[in-house]
Amino acid sequence: MNTLYITGAGVSAASGIPTFRGEDGYWTIGSKNYTPMEMATRAMYQNAPKEFLAWYYHRFATYRNHGPNDVHDWLSDKNLITQNIDGLDGKAGNKNYIAIHGRLDQMTLFHEQGEPATPLATPWDSVEESRLQESLFELFNIQHQTPELNHSFKPFVLLFDEYYTELYRITQAQQRMLNADKIVFMGTSFSVNITQMAIEIARNYDIPVEVVDPEPAHILHANVTYKKMNALDYIQSN
Repeated sequence: MNTLYITGAGVSAASGIPTFRGEDGYWTIGSKNYTPMEMATRAMYQNAPKEFLAWYYHRFATYRNHGPNDVHDWLSDKNLITQNIDGLDGKAGNKNYIAIHGRLDQMTLFHEQGEPATPLATPWDSVEESRLQESLFELFNIQHQTPELNHSFKPFVLLFDEYYTELYRITQAQQRMLNADKIVFMGTSFSVNITQMAIEIARNYDIPVEVVDPEPAHILHANVTYKKMNALDYIQSN
């Protein structure tokens, strides 16, 4: 059977990485001056890169050295699309997973969306926290207080006011959904576009779905099995 796994932040919680909407989540923590959905935008990167990069560094890059957990190891040979940018599936050995929202360990040239771009390694270890702003501006090649198109760099992450492009392998992701005999959602709140896309494809092609979560979100599809458990319990029962 060709099972497609689509994972969210709940899968990385056991690695010590906060989920997005839990009590200690990224979005709950937010920013002193902005809500997370204002902060995690291309517009904020363009207009207030100092605050954007400091927020991104503290909320994400500080987790860059965390390791995969048993769920990532179990998924290492599976057909996988992850919403997570933490890169833990790659660390666990999955060679062909799709990081549909980008990757923490990579950056791209700051380009117009839709134009070709190649992800590059982000040398986070060069950041000096004692001179955080200057260090981050050097890392992302911001020389005039705002990032310049086709000159500066941008974290390889899909922001709220951006859209899926081939940089994020969206066509491959849709093809994997269409080819699946079953789609298993693990640790996701179904609050992002990629999960809605997968549910729509599952409905249109009558692909069975499993939802793995201690408090699973109800989805509108006739062929759904709810597994009210965390991802670790699920893999131990399969």
